[in-house]
Amino acid sequence: MPDQPIKRNVRRYEQDWFRLLFSIRGSVIPAVMPRVLLCAFFSVGVLLLYARGWPVSSPILGSLVPSLVLGLLLVFRTNTSYERFWEGRKLWGNVINQTRNLARQMWVAIETPQPGDYEAKMAVVRQLPAFAVAMKLHLRGEAPAAELASLLTADQFAKLRQMNNPPLEIAFWVADYLQTQQIRGTLNPYQLTYCLETLDGLVDALGGCERILKTPVPVAYSIHLKQLLMLYCLALPFQMVDSVGWGTPLLVGLISFAVFGIEEIGIEIENPFGHDPNDLPLDAICLTMQQNIEDLISLVPGVGRSHQLPKTASDREVHGERSPAG
Repeated sequence: MPDQPIKRNVRRYEQDWFRLLFSIRGSVIPAVMPRVLLCAFFSVGVLLLYARGWPVSSPILGSLVPSLVLGLLLVFRTNTSYERFWEGRKLWGNVINQTRNLARQMWVAIETPQPGDYEAKMAVVRQLPAFAVAMKLHLRGEAPAAELASLLTADQFAKLRQMNNPPLEIAFWVADYLQTQQIRGTLNPYQLTYCLETLDGLVDALGGCERILKTPVPVAYSIHLKQLLMLYCLALPFQMVDSVGWGTPLLVGLISFAVFGIEEIGIEIENPFGHDPNDLPLDAICLTMQQNIEDLISLVPGVGRSHQLPKTASDREVHGERSPAG
């Protein structure tokens, strides 16, 4: 019996492996296929010329773009893109943690003695996931949408549509609310300091994502790599036609698919904030934060402090109380 879950997991892993093997969505096949077909058809032309007796076979072209140099360039390109992808994921992970911590601190620490204070605190706490949604839309170059309108008032949403940096405006609203509560005496200075430092962490994450977005890989490097890749792939049929013969187009196509695919992967993850299948799942991340905040709002602050553990027999004796049986 204990082996059954392991066997099911192994079968599921094998099924997922083969499903991903033949998956088109999320792969680079649609993007690189035009270039692969171009190289394959070019190799067909070289093959036909060779079959007619033209002296097109030239193995010396193998040293035109050494494979080692090209491989190092591709690895550098891919690693650079993945570093940007992973840094973006760490920044968004920081947004999740800071949002939860700030919302928890605000919900528990800020007192609501006056009518309407509770509703005002609830509205400001909902501005924290609104910050994440606005940050997502800002990084994608999109205007505030209905997803954001559900977390804000109509006046706030209308004002955000006029701002160049909506998440920064939301951070200002939260900070202004915290300062007001400290002046009113419903938030002590130490709690205010913690909340503002946590809010600063959210703004820092926004700045880190903007740095990734606005610092692309140098254009000269991208151009040079593309030129070397195309030169390498177009030189392949001249090297292979004499030894491989009619298998040249297929082999050239496979090699072209490999090298162009590696480059395309680097291009896709270079900006991890878009809508592509290989980008960060920002929609799911923002939805998770909204659900977490709604769960937090459903809790009543102070309930845990009002509940006391039942007294033991020794406690009752100390206070001179009779036991239930007596």
